[in-house]
Amino acid sequence: MERPRHFEDIKVGEERRTCGRTITETDFVVHAGHTGDFFPHHMDAEFMKDHPFGQRIAHGTMTFAIGIGLSASEINPLSFTYGYERLRFPKPVFIGDTIHTVLTITRCEDDPKRPGHGRVIEEVRVWNQRQEVVMACDHVYLVERRGK
Repeated sequence: MERPRHFEDIKVGEERRTCGRTITETDFVVHAGHTGDFFPHHMDAEFMKDHPFGQRIAHGTMTFAIGIGLSASEINPLSFTYGYERLRFPKPVFIGDTIHTVLTITRCEDDPKRPGHGRVIEEVRVWNQRQEVVMACDHVYLVERRGK
């Protein structure tokens, strides 16, 4: 869904929640193929049997890609991503877990390089079905000011 919003329309405290997405074996295989990361923590069930997690864990980069991808259900054509900061994976994601993303606006500020834009910082939290945060970061994006 496209939802055009200028910088002045975005308010600190706004929150958005995505739908859920269940992680599958296919996700692991496809992501490993795309990235070349066949590390045994992700791909070798026998290797992980005696590990404290007891099973394979999702690639952090896959959790990031899917968690952020879920937020693409709403697109603001007046904004674009500047980057992501403070990326962490506090809990593992397993095959069969269902994750969803919660995005909360935490700051709106001037962008020193682009007077026609403002900078928005959005707290991103990806949750599993056990109500555990499995990924956290800050999304920094630039949004056109009204009357640019």
